[in-house]
Amino acid sequence: MSTLDLQEQEQVDAIKSWWKDNNKWLIAVATVALLAYSGSQFWKSYQRSQSVEAGKLFGEVEKQLSSGDPKRVNDAAAALVEKFSGSAYAPRAQLLAVQVNLQSKDVARAKTQLKWIIEHASEAGLQDTARLKLASILLDEKTYDEALKTLDATHPEAFVGLFADLKGDVLLAQGKISEARTAYQLAFDKLDEKSTYRNLVQLKLDGLGDAK
Repeated sequence: MSTLDLQEQEQVDAIKSWWKDNNKWLIAVATVALLAYSGSQFWKSYQRSQSVEAGKLFGEVEKQLSSGDPKRVNDAAAALVEKFSGSAYAPRAQLLAVQVNLQSKDVARAKTQLKWIIEHASEAGLQDTARLKLASILLDEKTYDEALKTLDATHPEAFVGLFADLKGDVLLAQGKISEARTAYQLAFDKLDEKSTYRNLVQLKLDGLGDAK
């Protein structure tokens, strides 16, 4: 871990505080973006071939979301996974359940569901969405090495910016300022120039100041 002077430490603390206040919102935004990324391909590839029953069960998961009852959502998702674990609906149901479980502070269940998605989803976009969410949880738990291992998984070019940004957060939490700056710079370079998310990465870079 690098030694920080007072000014650098204040900058790092400020970024950590900002992340603590905003990370859940950012992960939610990233999830929407990532689901959109895979959404069009999903409907083209699976709409005609998926079981009608699996689709009905997924509809039930969506219906239970409005109840605000984690048990109902988890039960509906589990029923879908049990009967149609190989369908494209199963990992999506698990992702919806993850959001509910994180909101209700059932982190252990959410982690188990995310690991299931990583192991069983047939679409890289869903697997990488799960990796990002899992790594963000591990960051919150200060399980930094495991978070970095999760983020080191191979991922498509479209995900490089998001993975690099979260990797920067983990490295920053470890006090590895130079490495965090490099990760943030990669994220900034890879994210779309018109993306609001890119502007947030720029704020992190500005907070760290110039490399010495």
